[in-house]
Amino acid sequence: MVALTPRQLVLLALLTIVWGINWPVMKLGVTNYPPLTFRALSMVLGIPVLALGLLALRVPFTLPRRHWRELLLLAATNMFVWHVCIILAVRTLSSGRAAILGYTMPIFSAVLGALLFSAALSRRGWLGVGAAALGVTLLLWHEFTQLAGRPAGVALALVAAATWALGTQLLRRTTIDVPTLTISFWMTVLTTGVMAALASVFESPQWRWPDGDAGWTIVFNAVLIFGFAHATWFYLARGLPPVASTLSVMFIPVLGVFSGAVWLKEPLHWQDWAAVVLMVVSIGSVLWPARR
Repeated sequence: MVALTPRQLVLLALLTIVWGINWPVMKLGVTNYPPLTFRALSMVLGIPVLALGLLALRVPFTLPRRHWRELLLLAATNMFVWHVCIILAVRTLSSGRAAILGYTMPIFSAVLGALLFSAALSRRGWLGVGAAALGVTLLLWHEFTQLAGRPAGVALALVAAATWALGTQLLRRTTIDVPTLTISFWMTVLTTGVMAALASVFESPQWRWPDGDAGWTIVFNAVLIFGFAHATWFYLARGLPPVASTLSVMFIPVLGVFSGAVWLKEPLHWQDWAAVVLMVVSIGSVLWPARR
């Protein structure tokens, strides 16, 4: 359906690694630290890193005023809801299972694309969506009984995924005529304000200096997630068709499950290995070049 350029392929590989291993990193960070504060501090430290990237690449910071309303909508659907809901979900769920629920996003994206934007899927597209859905089901196979006892975490992760899916569709169709890095920078700035406000309202009695796992995981998120991964994702999502960009990242929850198994001793089952095969099928269905 779509051929990636060498740059897109390298960025996709790096994005998969960084976002995949960040799930157990986030779990470590918020286990004994307020989650909204964790996310707010990560963003505050990540903004200067992202700004240095714009300066190094000579990308302008200016965003014309006529685009502010659309920027706010993009920030709300791509970042506000996602970051609030998913960091709270990680606190209550295992890191791998939170990743799986969060990455139901491509399935929501395909449905929303068809319902709201008349985006017709090819047979290969539906194959990819179906393989991703079956892979997610297998990854959750041994968690259904436990997840049933944690409805709040499950609901938060699914709301985050559905809203992010809508944001991806909107980002692909944005009329903002500035570089993607500029959009990414200002969405991060706006989201930082939202997270800081929520943290001050709900978690200020719990505030303390981050130490141990909280300290280094905040720095990890600041540099690699907000300084690199988000900008990379927005670049890919804006430059590729929605189905291709969303299904191409479906190996991230697999990496989240396996890194959580190695790092946090979360159990693995045969269904996890079968899901790996299905995710490869899902990614290949949209990225493998079509025969001419």
